[in-house]
This record gives sequence, C-alpha cells and structure tokens, in this order.
Amino acid sequence: MTRFGFAIDQRSCIGCHACTVACKEEHGVELGVFRTWVKYIEQGEFPDTRRYFSVLRCNHCEDAPCVTACPVTALYKREDGIVDFDPQRCIGCKMCMNACPYDALYIDPNTHTAAKCNFCAHRVDVGLKPACEVVCPTDAILSGDLDDPDSEITRLINTEATHVRAPEQGTRPKVLYIGAQEAALNPTLVGGGDAFLMSEVPPTQAEKLAPLNATATARAMGDIAHPPPWGWRVSSYFLTKGIAAGSMMLAVLLLVVGAHGSSLADIVPGALALAGIALTGIFLVTDLKQPTRFYYLFIHPQWRSWLAIGSQMINIAGAVATAFLVASIVGADGVRDALRWPMVPAGLMLAAYTAFLFNQCEGRDLWQSPLLLPHTIVNALIAGAASLGILALFVHAPAGDMSALGWTLTLGVATSALIIAMDLFGLRHPTRQAEIAAHNLWRDRFAKRFWVGGILTGLAAPAVLGTVYLASGGTGVLAAGGLLALVGLWFYEDAWVRAGQSVPLS
Repeated sequence: MTRFGFAIDQRSCIGCHACTVACKEEHGVELGVFRTWVKYIEQGEFPDTRRYFSVLRCNHCEDAPCVTACPVTALYKREDGIVDFDPQRCIGCKMCMNACPYDALYIDPNTHTAAKCNFCAHRVDVGLKPACEVVCPTDAILSGDLDDPDSEITRLINTEATHVRAPEQGTRPKVLYIGAQEAALNPTLVGGGDAFLMSEVPPTQAEKLAPLNATATARAMGDIAHPPPWGWRVSSYFLTKGIAAGSMMLAVLLLVVGAHGSSLADIVPGALALAGIALTGIFLVTDLKQPTRFYYLFIHPQWRSWLAIGSQMINIAGAVATAFLVASIVGADGVRDALRWPMVPAGLMLAAYTAFLFNQCEGRDLWQSPLLLPHTIVNALIAGAASLGILALFVHAPAGDMSALGWTLTLGVATSALIIAMDLFGLRHPTRQAEIAAHNLWRDRFAKRFWVGGILTGLAAPAVLGTVYLASGGTGVLAAGGLLALVGLWFYEDAWVRAGQSVPLS
C-alpha cells in the first residue's frame, strides 16, 4: 500500500520561493492566496541574529480533520494517502478551514471554493514528482512513499531526526521537517508587527500577531495573511438558532405552569421557533461562498460532519415547530399538547449540535472546551426566555407563564456566568493556542466586546432586571431584561467566535 508524504530539509532551504512560484504556475493559483509558501523568522538580537525559513503547506494528515468536517465530501483521502479535493462539490462553508490546524486551506477568489496543496496528484498519477520538488534548487523538498523501505524519503527520515507541526493535534501529519527550528513550526513562539521584509500586513493580521510579542522567541519577517473564515453571520446564527431552540424547549414549561388558551403558550413558541430557524437558514446560506449549492447538504451529505448532521436537525426542528404552530392555529388542542413533548428534544438537538460542530473545528483550541455543550443549551434557554418575555408585551400572557420566563432568564444568566468563569478562569487551558485565544477574548483584542457587551449587558443587567421582576412584577421590566440578554448574547458569541480564530496556525 502506498502512503505518500513529504520530507523538507530546512537546513538546505534558502528561502528562494521557487516552490511557491512553481505551485502557483502549476495550479493557476491567484495572487494573494497560496497552496505552499515560505515563512521567514529571525532569532537573536543584533548583531547576533539568525534567519530561518520554513516551507508550509497541507500536511496530508493520516487522520485529516478537514475530511471529517467537510459536510459534502468535497475533501477526501485517496488510497495513496493524498488528501485531495473536488471544487465542483464544495459549497464554501469554510468548515475545513477551521478544522485544519495548519492554515493550509483558503478560498479561491475565482471558484469561490476551498483549495489547498493536493500533492500535485495529477502529476503523481502519471509518475511525476510534485512541481515544488522539481524546481527546488537545493533539493530541500523530497516526496515519496513513506511505506516503501527502499524509497529515498524513507531512507532519509530513518537516518535524520524529524519534526511535524502541531503534533498535539493528533492528526499524524505526513510532512516531516528536518533541521527546523521550533519557532519555525510553532506560530505561538513567533511575534511580529505590521511590516515584513517586502510587504505590510493588513491591520487585522497585525493585531493577531501582536499579543504574542510578550512570550515570543522569534520575530516573523515574512509570512502570508490568513483571514478568519467566520465572522458576524456565524455569531448571528448562534443567536437566531438559540432563540428557536430555546422557545421550543420552553413550550412544555409554558403548558405546565400556564393557562390553556394563552397565545404566549400556544401560537408564539411555534411562530418564534420558525422565525428563528428561517433567520438561521438565511445567515448560514449567505455565509457560504457558493450559496447556490446549499442543497448539496441534503443531496450529498457526509455523515461524519456535524454541519451535515446539524442541517438535518434544523429540518427536523422546523417540521416539528410547523406542526405545532398549525395545530395551535386551527385549534387542535390535543395535537398541539401532544406536540409540545417532541418540541423539547427537537429544540435540545437544535441547540446542542452547534457544540459538536465547533468541537469538530480542531484547528481552534478555544472551541474544544468540555463546557461548550452545556453552555450552548443554557444560552439557548436564555435566548428563548428573553424573546418570549419581549413578545409578552404584545400578547396575552398568564402570570404563571411570565413567572416561569422570569425564573428561566434569571437562573439562565447566572448559570451562563458560572460556566464562563469556569471555562476561562477555572479550567486549565490545554494548549498554548487556547491560552492565547482566551487572553484575546477577555483581556486583549475582544475585551471590550466581552466585558461591556457580553458580561455587563448580557448577564449582569438581565440578572438585576430579572430579580426585580420576580420581586415586584412588571412585564416591561422582564422585556427590558430579555432585550439586553439578546444583545449581550450576540456580543459574547461574536467575541468568542472571533477570539477562537485570532491565533495564527502557521
């Protein structure tokens, strides 16, 4: 059995970029994006300084997280171990970009699909070497069959010490480095500013590098930008999906404690859930780089991907909420009351799958927290109670329902605050990347968004208003607390999503 891999001798690399140019020419790679690139770092203080080069690209992992995470099998592992991709199937969800621990994937500006080094598979298939290896003037790049004991690459790695990038991720990379400095392979040891040898870095990338300066052992002198794949649409998806899931989970509670015939307990939960699901779909589809292919999630699902699984859970939740709403509108009380019970597991699945989806993004260590699942469910209950509390201003709302919403909101924000405290300050961050991302969240780049938006607006103020409501009543008080909770949830989720992507992976 063949198992192709690369050996890169950094002792021989002269940083000439011939591999980068050959790769671009061979594959028609556009300006500004790269399948293989050379990073420059410097160590020491003048005049005792030394420059090192590192050739970076896809690692064609044995256990490739991008393949597992891809919801439509656009990425796949060949029998010879090469991780290849099919741009005709890609929907541009960028899930693979956050699943990859090596910054190896990018969005092609022409095809609007993911792309990366594919080992020049078309050349390998006809017995040729990858283009980067052919043009290297110092023979620093060597490819071959790692399972063939007589191959040149196997003889080399059996006689030289080798290292891989991010071994703690457990992906078993097949790009092996010889003679590489630790800082050349570990981006958390590299600091930088906003200027390199021949270019300036966009401000967002410079900010991303800045927090590393305090503990850096090397300076970055040449690199490429890797913009965060996910932004405000994903943060908004968190909120709208939470509103839908929370209102579904609270349907039974409103039935048990409220009065029959109440709009807040009958029509509103189903309508609110459908509105939240519709907005969730809009945010998800518009965030795709190939939005017209969104239906591939349903005709070409890859069932190991939580994005594919989650799409089906959204459909299930939508179907249950629709049936519940129709039964409420036509006055089929028995059917409506029976459907409240499926609303709970459907809402729970709708809330919970996001935790598994973000856990599948193995390149982002901040998102690997064991507390993410309970936190996602608690935040959904907060969003549901907050939204229902606001709508209570406009529909008939029995005292029992309102009291239940007040308790849910107040206890929810208290529980969320406890989980955040445990996650950021109580649990030891397992990797340096997670530690830096957490630092960026609450002390550095996103601190204002986190503390003012997430904690003060989203947790402290709703807790106070919820307590006031429980003590003295007032629908307006609860609605105000609910509105602040929704605003704060968005700010917190936005800061958390961005902080997780704020640490360089290459």
